[in-house]
Amino acid sequence: MVELDERLRALRGAAAETAGELRAHAAALDAAPHDLKPHLGVAAFDLIRRCTTPQRFGGEPLRVGRHAFTTGSSLETLVWMTELAHGDAGMVLAAPGPSLAGILLDQLGDQAQQEYFHRAVARDAVWAFFAVTEPGHGSDAGAMESTLHRTADIHLLNGAKRFIGNGARGEIGVVFARTGSGPLSVRAALVEAADPGFRARELDMVGLRGAALGAIELRDVPVPEDRLLARHLPATRRGLWGAVRVFNTVRPQVAALAVGTGLACLDLVRAERPQAPGLAELAGRLESCRRLVYAAGAALDRDRDDAVLSSAAKVAAVAAARAACRFAVRSLGPAALVDHPLLEKWYRDVGAFEFMEGTSDIQRLHVARAEVRGRTGGRR
Repeated sequence: MVELDERLRALRGAAAETAGELRAHAAALDAAPHDLKPHLGVAAFDLIRRCTTPQRFGGEPLRVGRHAFTTGSSLETLVWMTELAHGDAGMVLAAPGPSLAGILLDQLGDQAQQEYFHRAVARDAVWAFFAVTEPGHGSDAGAMESTLHRTADIHLLNGAKRFIGNGARGEIGVVFARTGSGPLSVRAALVEAADPGFRARELDMVGLRGAALGAIELRDVPVPEDRLLARHLPATRRGLWGAVRVFNTVRPQVAALAVGTGLACLDLVRAERPQAPGLAELAGRLESCRRLVYAAGAALDRDRDDAVLSSAAKVAAVAAARAACRFAVRSLGPAALVDHPLLEKWYRDVGAFEFMEGTSDIQRLHVARAEVRGRTGGRR
C-alpha cells in the first residue's frame, strides 16, 4: 500500500482544485471535440503541460507551495490524473502535450530527437500522436503491414493507422512500421502531420470524444535517417521494446481515468440521494482501486518492466467505474440519463476504458503469465 507523503498530498490537492473547471467544460467538449479553442485556458491544461514537458526542453515545473513537480514519476502522474479525471476524463485526454509519443521519445529517442520533439510540443496548443494500431489488425505488431522502405538517401513510410488518439489534430508524433519481416524489424519514426504523403481524418466516436481518435494514411512519407528512433540502441531495444514500455506506463493511467470517472458518477448520487443503498460500498471499492493504481505507479517507478500491478489495476478500476455508472443510473431513476447530461456522457465514456491499452481479458493473461513465471513477487 502506498501512503502519500506531504509532497504528493499537495499535488493531489492542486489537481483537485482544478477538476471542477474541467467538469464545467466537459459537455461542450463532448459536443464539439475538435473545437478546442474555448477550453485551452483551463488551469488543468497548464498543470498537465508542466508535468509532462521536461525542463531541459523548455518545460516549466509545476510549483505547489514549496514543492516542484516535473516529469518522470509514474506515481506523481497517477496522483494528478486521478483527480483531474474526477472532473472529466475526456477533458484530460483533450489536453495538448506530448502524450504517449513523449513517453516513447524518452525511451527510444536520442538527445537531438528528444529536444526536437519536446520543444515542438512545448508550445501552448500542440498535440502529439502515437500510431501503432492498424485497420483489421488492432495493435497486433506481428500482423503490422505498414512499411518503412529505405531508398538511397531516405526512408519512405507507407501504410494505414486507425483509432489513433489525436490522429486528426496532432501535429507531430511517432509511427510504427516494418523495415523487414522479422520480429526485430518493427521501428518507430518521428513524423509530422505536415510531411508530404501524410493524410489524417477524424473518426466518429461515442465515448471519450475528447481523445479525438483519427485514421492516418501514409503514402511515401519521407523519413530522414535522423528521424528514425533508437538508432543508438541495440536491435532488441528498438521498436517493440519501446512500445511495450509505453503500454506498461499508460495502462495504470487508464485505470486512473476510470477511477476518476467512477467517483464523478457517485458525486451525482451523493448530491441527490446521499443515503442510496450501496453508495458507501461503491465509494470504498473505488478508493481501493485508487490505492491499487498508486501501487502500480510506485512499482513502475522502481522497475519500468514491472507491469503486473498495472494490469491488475486496469481490470479492477474499469469494472468498478462501470459498476458506479450503472449504480448512478439506477439510483437516480429512469430519467437519469436525460436529467443529468454528464451522467449520460460518462455512461458512454466508461465503455471506452475497456478497450484502451488492452482489454480486461488481455490484462488477466498478463497477470496469469507473470504468476506462472514467478514474477508477481507473491502479490495477492
